[in-house]
Amino acid sequence: MIVEKLANDIDIKKALIELGVDGGGVNILASKSKSYIIHIKNLHVGGANILKQDALSIGADLAVPKGTVVAKDKYVDAILIATQKHLRILSKKELAQPFGLKELAHELKKIAKIEKPKQTEIMGVINANDDSFYSGSRFKDSHALNTIIKMIEDGADIIDIGGVSSRPNAPIVSAKEEFTRVKPILQAIKNAKLYEKIRFSIDSYEPMVISEALSSGFSIVNDITGLQNSEVCKLCSTHNATAVIMHMQGTPQTMQNSPKYNDIINDVYKFFKFRIDRAESFGVKDIVLDVGIGFGKSLDDNIKLIKNLENFLTLNKKLLIGASRKSMIDKIFASKTEDRLAGTLAIHLKAIRNGASIIRVHDVYEHAQAIKVTQALN
Repeated sequence: MIVEKLANDIDIKKALIELGVDGGGVNILASKSKSYIIHIKNLHVGGANILKQDALSIGADLAVPKGTVVAKDKYVDAILIATQKHLRILSKKELAQPFGLKELAHELKKIAKIEKPKQTEIMGVINANDDSFYSGSRFKDSHALNTIIKMIEDGADIIDIGGVSSRPNAPIVSAKEEFTRVKPILQAIKNAKLYEKIRFSIDSYEPMVISEALSSGFSIVNDITGLQNSEVCKLCSTHNATAVIMHMQGTPQTMQNSPKYNDIINDVYKFFKFRIDRAESFGVKDIVLDVGIGFGKSLDDNIKLIKNLENFLTLNKKLLIGASRKSMIDKIFASKTEDRLAGTLAIHLKAIRNGASIIRVHDVYEHAQAIKVTQALN
């Protein structure tokens, strides 16, 4: 007999299939293998005591503060530790219970249905301006075209073109100036029909610029204002374009002036729900969410968002992360912008493990290699 300890993050379904487990048994066993740790905030103490007993009765558990059993406080925070199977059972049991447990049941059901993406897309960055925070991403006209072709060869799935820096305290640029910067690149892409080889994204929130890009073969609108402008929503709908809704507190000129949140995860989640509903009311069908690393966030905020990325999968949208060479790396390990590739890879690989399916990067080849090797190890 040989006994081997398997890694907790293996592809359990693949392992069960290779073992020869019956088709129906694969899903049942897989649902028992994954553990969930769920933080429940402001739960009525009566609901906490009911949920505690229900969880224990099926083999799960609920951690609660001291004094919960005697209702010391009216509302408490709790941590539920359960498998996917447990969540499915609890999502049914709690539907008939009071103290807000019916609402909790619906949330548990959504969490139990979370499926992390199997594939990762790489979005390469091209900037048509002279003041982007990373000089290695700045290109113009034919030089941009050569770089785009190189990115395609290196493994990019999407190329994101922008003409205005969104770094902290970046100068405000008029829509006319932005249009002047990106137009030669858009025209070169259109003339070379590169949109037949790869998808292109326009990094803008200006309707004039977005309209020109969508007419040049672009199919994605990457809007750092989160589709705040109704005209941008209409353009995405009319052209059936994918819309990237990013969260940002403030503007690039103000966003890093002591950003504060009541609860960073919940605040960003509520923002997404509101903007998704708004975009869909305009007929926008394909939406991607970007938590906006570095856009009005402290280092602690950025880390929390990356660690808890899976929480946003309950919104049933693809998640994009763009932490490429950003200053949060310097705050963890002092480094110049040009020396942050290793830190970037660490953040992006963690983000992929936590549910991101699109990674916005300056270094396409290195990310393609890292993702491919990581997939081989899983």
